[in-house]
Amino acid sequence: MSNPTTVDTVSTGADKAKLAGAVLLLVGGIAAFYVLGKQDLWLRVLALLALIAAAVAVFFTSEPGKQLIAFGRDSVREVKKVVWPTRKEAVQMTGYVFAFVFVMALFLWLTDKTLEWALYDLVLGWRR
Repeated sequence: MSNPTTVDTVSTGADKAKLAGAVLLLVGGIAAFYVLGKQDLWLRVLALLALIAAAVAVFFTSEPGKQLIAFGRDSVREVKKVVWPTRKEAVQMTGYVFAFVFVMALFLWLTDKTLEWALYDLVLGWRR
């Protein structure tokens, strides 16, 4: 038997409070945008962006936010390890794909027309 997988959840009260605060700041930013409806658009957008930035900052101080940053760093590190194809190789592979798609489309069209001819003309005797 394999070991059951564990699910990481928010465990500390401080993290729960940070996440709740981030959600409240986000909702507050959206509410402020509509509450300031009679103000100039730049002021409404500024209030919205400021509260969204505050929500993001609070989120990144929590444990899930720190894990997200660590995941991003690990992803960048892994992408740097990838051996990317040269331009010539990429163009060649793209050409192969287009050729294969064309051949398959032609094959499927011929198959469809052959079955159509066999079914409608030979079996059912319908002439168009």
